[in-house]
Amino acid sequence: MSKAKVIIIMPAYNVAPVLKKTVAAITPHSYDEIIVVDDGSKDTTAQVGRELGCTVIVHPQNRGYGGAQKTGYQEALKRNADLVVLVHGDNQYDPSLVSAFVDKIVQEKCDLVTGTRMILGDVLKQGMPIWKFIPNRFLTWLENTVFESHITDYHNGFRAYSAKFLSEIPLDLLSEKFDFDTDIIIQGAIRKYKIGEVPHPTRYNEENSQMPFSKGVVYGLSILRTVGLYILHKVGIYRQKIYIVKNNNL
Repeated sequence: MSKAKVIIIMPAYNVAPVLKKTVAAITPHSYDEIIVVDDGSKDTTAQVGRELGCTVIVHPQNRGYGGAQKTGYQEALKRNADLVVLVHGDNQYDPSLVSAFVDKIVQEKCDLVTGTRMILGDVLKQGMPIWKFIPNRFLTWLENTVFESHITDYHNGFRAYSAKFLSEIPLDLLSEKFDFDTDIIIQGAIRKYKIGEVPHPTRYNEENSQMPFSKGVVYGLSILRTVGLYILHKVGIYRQKIYIVKNNNL
């Protein structure tokens, strides 16, 4: 592609105080449009987004992290994006790295790209709680084993996807909640798409949204359930539409 059309998708829930900082940190001219998906915020997130020149889509009621992404990706495809970059509205991931994700798709021909907090080796010093680190390492190992992949950080929320990838997966069947990021990268792994990684630090500050311990437990259990269901599908005990891949014997 000569000049890729890049659309940034920004799920946002009650991030009015930090949204301006997030948008300002994105390198100018690294994208064509920002679509903020306000997932039923109770504050002025939508108003701030419009004031910043972003396209804003508002969910009247909160659908969840995955639901917000689905809305954004479907809108990006309607607008003929060549690729989309997922940037969290809460500024947890460094928005200035958008170009690195774009380059992985445009120059290295990756189908999807995920950030990784693990390659730099200082994630605990940056503030990741040990109760997140240990399950992350175990679940990533398990997922790599089951899905025959080589990803260092399955549970990273900094992502980019080619339009081709998004148009070929069963987007509507994926989770509406926090495990959406795992669901979608599994689609790439089982289809043998080319997956790239971009190492980056992560911010664990008060202004950045954090998953509490209770939700972390629920999230971890949901991942174990997903892995179990895929194994049942693969061995033919419980077939599921979400994992059916044409011409791949799945």
